[in-house]
Amino acid sequence: MSFATGSAFFDIAIGTFTMRPYVFAFFAAYLLACVPHVGWRRTITFTVAGYLIAFASEWLSINTGFPYGWYYYLDTTSSRELWVAGVPFFDSLSYVFLAYCSYATALFILSPLKSWRWNLATLETRTIRRSLAALVLGAFLQTFLDIVVDPVALQGRRWFLGQIYGYRENGIHFGVPLSNYWGWLLTSFCLVAAFQQIDARRPGNPPNGVCNLPFRSLLGPVLYLSVLIFNIAMTFLIGERFMALCGILMYTLPLLIVVMLALRRVNRYTMEEFGEHVRDYPWSPAATTPKTR
Repeated sequence: MSFATGSAFFDIAIGTFTMRPYVFAFFAAYLLACVPHVGWRRTITFTVAGYLIAFASEWLSINTGFPYGWYYYLDTTSSRELWVAGVPFFDSLSYVFLAYCSYATALFILSPLKSWRWNLATLETRTIRRSLAALVLGAFLQTFLDIVVDPVALQGRRWFLGQIYGYRENGIHFGVPLSNYWGWLLTSFCLVAAFQQIDARRPGNPPNGVCNLPFRSLLGPVLYLSVLIFNIAMTFLIGERFMALCGILMYTLPLLIVVMLALRRVNRYTMEEFGEHVRDYPWSPAATTPKTR
C-alpha cells in the first residue's frame, strides 16, 4: 500500500466518525445498554449479524427494488466516509442500535416490573425474551421509528446529514413510498429474530460484560426515545412543523399508554413470575432484593 493510498484510507476512516458523530453516539449508547444486558459476546455477534442483515436489505433494494422499493444513494461522500458496495457504512450500522432499542422497549412493555430504592428492573424471562409477542412488538416499534426518521432523513440537504439518497418516485408520506415501511417491517422482523436466536442459549454463568447498572432496564427504552426526540428536533430545525407534529401525534397516545400501564405494573408481579425470572437470570439485581408484591 502506497503512502497516498494509506493516507486516503486513514482520511476516510476518520471522516466516517467525524461526519456522523450522532450515529456513533447512538451506537455507543447501544453498547452501554446491550453489553450489561446480554454480555460482550452476544452484543458483538448481534452487531455483526445485524449489520449484515441490514446491508443485504439495502444492497438488494438499490439493485432489485426489494424490500424497500426502488431508491438510490447519491455518491457525494464516498471520498470522505466509508461506503460498502454502494451503501454508506453508517446507514446499515444504524439498523443495529435501532433493532436493539426497539426489542428492549418491547421487553419493558411485556415484562413485570420490580422497583426498589432508586432502581427498577424488568422481570424478563427466557420465555418473554424469545416470545412471538417480543418479536412482533419489537419489529413494529422499529418500523414506527422509521416512519419518523425517514421523512426528515430524506430532507438531509437541509441539515447536517446531507442529501445521501432519494426515491425513484415521490412517495405519499412526505416523499417516502409506503413500500419503504413494508421493507422496514420485514427487515425489522429479521433483525429482532436474529437477536432472539443469538440470545437463545442458556448461559450457566453471567456472560462476560453483564453488570447491574442502576436502571439498566430503562437504557434501551431511553435510547429509543432519544432517537425519536433527535429526529423530531431535526424536523423542527428545518422548519417542517407539520411533519414534526405528525410524528408527535403518532407517538403521544402509545407513549401515554405505555407509561400508565408501567406505573400500574410496578411491584404487582406474582411470586411465580419472580421465581421464573430468578431461575433464568440468577445474576439479576432483582434477585438480591426483598420480594415485593
